[in-house]
Formats: sequence, C-alpha cells, structure tokens
Amino acid sequence: MKKTIYIVLGGLLTLGFVSCEPEFDNPVDEPGFYTTGDADMSNFVAVGNSLTAGFADGALYITGQENSYPNIIAQQAAFADGGEFTQPLMADNLGGLLLNGEQVAQNRFVLPADPATGEPLGPVVLDGTPTTEVTTSETGPFNNMGVPGAKSFHLVTPGYSTLNPYYGRIATSSSATVLADAVSLNPSFFALWIGNNDILSYATSGGIGVDQTGNLDPSTYGNNDITDPNVFASVYNDQVNALMAGASGGVLINIPDVTSIPFFTTVPVQSIPLDAATAAAVNAQFALYNNQVLPLLVGAGVISPEEAALREINFTAGVNFPTITDDDLTDVTNILISQGIDAETAALLGQLRQANNDDLVVLTASSVLGALADPSNPLSVIGVAVPLQDQFVLTGTEQDRVSTATQAYNTTIVTLATANDLAFVDARSALAQVANGGVAYDAGLLTNEFVTGGAFSLDGVHPTPRGYAYTANLIIEEINSKYNATIPTVNIGNYGTITLTNNVSN
Repeated sequence: MKKTIYIVLGGLLTLGFVSCEPEFDNPVDEPGFYTTGDADMSNFVAVGNSLTAGFADGALYITGQENSYPNIIAQQAAFADGGEFTQPLMADNLGGLLLNGEQVAQNRFVLPADPATGEPLGPVVLDGTPTTEVTTSETGPFNNMGVPGAKSFHLVTPGYSTLNPYYGRIATSSSATVLADAVSLNPSFFALWIGNNDILSYATSGGIGVDQTGNLDPSTYGNNDITDPNVFASVYNDQVNALMAGASGGVLINIPDVTSIPFFTTVPVQSIPLDAATAAAVNAQFALYNNQVLPLLVGAGVISPEEAALREINFTAGVNFPTITDDDLTDVTNILISQGIDAETAALLGQLRQANNDDLVVLTASSVLGALADPSNPLSVIGVAVPLQDQFVLTGTEQDRVSTATQAYNTTIVTLATANDLAFVDARSALAQVANGGVAYDAGLLTNEFVTGGAFSLDGVHPTPRGYAYTANLIIEEINSKYNATIPTVNIGNYGTITLTNNVSN
C-alpha cells in the first residue's frame, strides 16, 4: 500500500540546469539605454524572510542566495544605475548550520537517481557536514536583510538574534532588531515581503497551532500560531514608515494563498487503494463505531447528527479517503471511556473521521501515509486502522482560518502601498496563475507541479532559481511602471530548476 502512496514521486521528468546569464532583446552597451527612473537603486535594501533570503530545498545555501529575487533585481538594476548589493552568503552549498560545532539545521534536499534505472528516488537530505558556524558573525553591512523563519513582528523584536541563528549571523548587536539594522543602511530604495510565516507555519504544521486573532500580545504566541491581523497591521505600518525615511521609493509584496504551493497540492487526499474484500473487512472493524457509538453520542446530545455523519468511516473498493484525526471535532474520548471503552481505543476514536475533498494532505505525509504504525502488526496501516495524525492534514476549517488572516494581511499591504505611493506586487494572483494553468515563457511553462513544474524547490514551499527569477521579473515590471524605470527583466528559462544529482560541490 505504501508503494502506491509514493506514486507522486515516481516517473518524474526533470529539467536541466542551464546558464544563469540573462538574455536581452536589445544591446545593453549603450550609455543611458536603461534607467532606474525615479527609483534611486544605488542602495537597494530588501527586507523579509526566507523568500527574500533565497531559501530553497529546505535550507539556505550559496546557490540559492545567489539566485534570490532581490539579488536578481540588483543585477538587473546594475545595467542602469543601480549600486552594489551584498548578501550574507553561507559557507557552503550544503545549507546546514553549526552551533559550536554541533549541527542544528539540516542540509538541503537533493533528488538522487536510481543508479540502475536513472529514475528519481524521491527527495533526500544531502549527506555531509556543513561549515556555516552561526556563532561566527558575518561582516556586513548586507543589503539582503531576509531572515528565514521571521514573522512580521519578529522584525521589530529586540534580541531576535538570540532566537534565530540566521539573524544571529548578521545582527549588529544582540539587542538589535532586523528593522533597525535595515534602516541603519539608509536605503535609497527598498523591498518588503513579510507576513508569509505569520500563517504558513500554522498551515504547514497541519493547523497544529492557535489562531491568535484577538490576542494583541505576540510575545504569548506559539511557533505555529496565526498572527492577529491587527498586530500585523501595526508592525507592518511601522516597517513601511521606517524604510521610507530617506528612500526614493519602495515595493510592497503581498501574501500568496497556501493552496498555490505544492506542499499542499502534491499528495492526493484520496489515496488509500483497497480491494472489495479488504474494504469489507475494514468496514466490519468500524461497524460498532458507526452503528452504535455515534448514535449513542447523538442521542446523548454530545454531538450533532451532522457531526456524526462527518465521523462515519466507510471504505469501498477502489481509492479511498484516509482516516484522520481532527482537533476541531468534539473530543469524545472521556465520554467513550465512561461507557466502558478502553482508553487506547477511546483515544483513537475521540477525534476520528474520514478525510474529504475539503481537506489538504501535506507533502510530508507521503512518508507515513500507508505505512505500518507498528511494523509487527500488518493491520496498523496509517490512514486505515490508524488515523493520519492532525499535523499531516490541513482541514477545511483550518484553511478558512489561514485564508481569513491572509486576506486581512493583504488588505493592509495594498492599503499602505496606495497611501504611501509605493509600488505593489500582487504575488497572490501571480502564484495563483502559476498554479492554475501555468505561466508561459520562451522555453516552456512554469507550473506548481512538484519537481517537474520548474517553479518550486524540493521543500514544496520555496521557489527554484527559475521561480525566484519569475518573482524578480514581477517586481521589476512594477518598479518600471511606478517609477518610470526601464530596468531589464530576465529570461526565466535561463535560470535553473530541479535536477537529478547524487553529487554536490561544497
């Protein structure tokens, strides 16, 4: 059964890395041919999180940083009158981090090939010992102030360098803030892309967190919580105001929908193949639950008839929805125990239901879905007798929470862009286009298909160099439109994507 789950990684076609040198339709050696217009790009500063830093394949590494969207923009602005753009490059292409010699962050993912067949084996973490020591401060200043893992309020949190090793490498002091360090550079132009992690950590953890809407104290938030929209609006407004001081202008970028990225769209929710005999045997195991336990709970007024219908387990011959746990259901564990059901079974049934088309199964579930929870018990199939844990499923209710917060953040972003006469990039709409039909370019089509689509790296969340080049073009086009500039865009087909490899250059 597990082999069937992994079919999403089988038979994948990959695209080769090619030169990253941009091609233009017009010569660029004529003085004044390109201009940054009203945008002074002599000291361009980009502020944000992993998307700004160039994070890819589950790690931060040199090649990803060199293809970060702000670095690409700076390279193109240099054809006009843009200035130098510096980045806090990692020490290698492995991507892991060391803290006093102990590895504290994993290396990047690679896609190895079967030596016999040449077929992809699925993403694996690259072997090797990284050489980036986080206790060794990098010498700045750095124009790329993208900090992987940062949420909106983290940018204004004193001492954040002690909590985030990526910022710890570049912070000017242990009490500094990301925003203050960025402002100290006196940017002549800026890009701000922040807020993704304020909902993304909740989403990628399958909703294992709290929607903190209504809680205005972010110091009380957990790692996977959704940031209150008013907190976001307050800190974002402060960030825009601070970055605008002395700058000729800037660009604000909004938050994409999580359903646009392959982390949530690769593993099909309907994924459990059963023949008729097996389906009947499984249904027999759940007959008592369906026919006696659920009616009992309804009769006692513990759950509604609608919730009872949602909780019913029914498998058929063919491909089925898996069983899952849902923490938004009424927890009936203690009630079941009081009715004489043993604690282990009661815990299993307490928040049990079958998935449906409103649910999203996350990419990391591919490693457990269909496997045996107990290798010695052939009946302990995860997704059948053993439910897929809540962390692997983003339910419809959880998606609504993410969507509501995202819409609120995006309203703040576009409102502040308009009020301050700044360029605005609608990344949400752009990535929706990538996800729904794709974006054509000279060499093909950019889509959100995992591995083969070209847009997203092996972590299913962050772009490939090609995806970052597409993002850079979107921003360049808005800068050109807003500030009367003629910064050249790049041919995104000249930027790399995922390749089959068993080797890496450190």
